[in-house]
Amino acid sequence: MTKLRNETWVLIADGEKALFLINEGDEKYPNLQVIRKDEQDNPPNREQAANRRGRVYQSYNHGKSAYEDTDWHTLGKERFAQDMAELLYKRAHANEFSHLVICAGPELLATLRDELHQAVTDRIVAEIPKTLTNHPLDEAEKIICADLQEQSQSA
Repeated sequence: MTKLRNETWVLIADGEKALFLINEGDEKYPNLQVIRKDEQDNPPNREQAANRRGRVYQSYNHGKSAYEDTDWHTLGKERFAQDMAELLYKRAHANEFSHLVICAGPELLATLRDELHQAVTDRIVAEIPKTLTNHPLDEAEKIICADLQEQSQSA
């Protein structure tokens, strides 16, 4: 049964904001406190793209087609996930946490899984595929606890 033990770290993240929390309470009465908050300025892709998409003229035909433009917004989210993974690795290597719950949207969760080092994945006790970065902390805490209870009942 997965519960938020005392001193369990919780990462609540989306592609632009990350909250690193620690449970200062116990399993029955969790009390999540912010230990670190990271944000990145990642405007929509339309604000980051400088030019129109490139065109290529075909030599064997009279047609032309457009190059696929780089999605700077998505690249920014991937870089942010890499930064979070690196930070978690450094903290795990320093034995700053032994249990970790990751709460992120499905896409970011998948990206994080690819980036996390074994030293971090060994400490993950639960993954919650939800984006809670814009929820008040007390509401996010209730949602996380309810999801953990649901996960343990279905296991």
